Amino acid sequence: MRGLACVVMFQTHCYDSWLGGAARDGKFIRWSQLGGTLPAPLFLFLAGISSALLTDRMRQKGSPPGAIARTTIFRGAEIFGLALLFRVQEFVFGQPWAPWTDLLRVDVLNVIGISLMLMGAVNWLARGRAANVILAAAVAAAIAMATPPLWTIWRPRWLPWYLESYVNGVHTFGVPQPWLFPIFPWTAFAFAGLAVGFLLFSDWPAKNPGRATALFGAAGVGLFYLSGWLDRLPPFYASYDYWHTSPNFFLARVGILLMILWGVYAWCRWGLGQIGFSPFLQLGQASLLVYWMHIEFVYGRFSILPKRAQTIATASLGLLVIFVAMVALATLRTRWKGRGGDLLARLRRVPRAAENV
Repeated sequence: MRGLACVVMFQTHCYDSWLGGAARDGKFIRWSQLGGTLPAPLFLFLAGISSALLTDRMRQKGSPPGAIARTTIFRGAEIFGLALLFRVQEFVFGQPWAPWTDLLRVDVLNVIGISLMLMGAVNWLARGRAANVILAAAVAAAIAMATPPLWTIWRPRWLPWYLESYVNGVHTFGVPQPWLFPIFPWTAFAFAGLAVGFLLFSDWPAKNPGRATALFGAAGVGLFYLSGWLDRLPPFYASYDYWHTSPNFFLARVGILLMILWGVYAWCRWGLGQIGFSPFLQLGQASLLVYWMHIEFVYGRFSILPKRAQTIATASLGLLVIFVAMVALATLRTRWKGRGGDLLARLRRVPRAAENV
């Protein structure tokens, strides 16, 4: 799923950066950007599932709640630190045009780090799988419901812009920006993934993964149609923006994520995922690295094509180059990582062998 998110992200970024002229006004780029609404929810949703898996494994090993929370919070802080470092890199490479305020922009890595830290705290509060599911789902719903007023009538204008931006993505523009990644609504996807993860790793789904993922997929279809039905009711909020802040749109995207969950399971269990080398798997195993690198070759100073000047054909060729290069980079990364781990294991064994001698 993470590899799929990377591929959809590549096409969104490549066409957005490179298409120019009439190609920027047609249906093609509109469909491309519509697909671009999926990668960030996918990454956050999977962060929630991963957090549930980590919590379950540590509980089975007898780790105390405090240790589990610290592990998740530390990982989130690490990702958040990398997000700040990434902003520094973009600022340096963007000179002399990049303003200093770009250093404080809230991007997807920032919100993934914050989401992990918040999930660590929530998992510490809930002592048990059922409590985890209920609390995670409740937090996701609360974040989604609080988003519209926090973007409009309840805006925390008393905060400095760089702090308010973490609430609603206002940055320096005076009004919230839908292309940024504030806590509201984006962390709701992580908590939705956390609830799904705890359900997915419970006893019956673990023994019946095909049936369980099919049920999740069916639930996703139901959530998608429920979202449409709710959207036809009189609006609950005075300011209603379906595509950016609506809880109904959040519900629809969670439904799509659950359908993708089943589709990816079917792909890996019965489809081409069973056949040899998997580029999606490689990208998923090194998603942070390929995210970091592809940005520079698509949006950054080292863009492989002139920006806002390409036809659909040339931009598609550039997309193919990016895809192949990122798969190669991810493959090298995973193989080097494995060899590095083997080397460390050997080095750890050397003192023990010396003691035996």
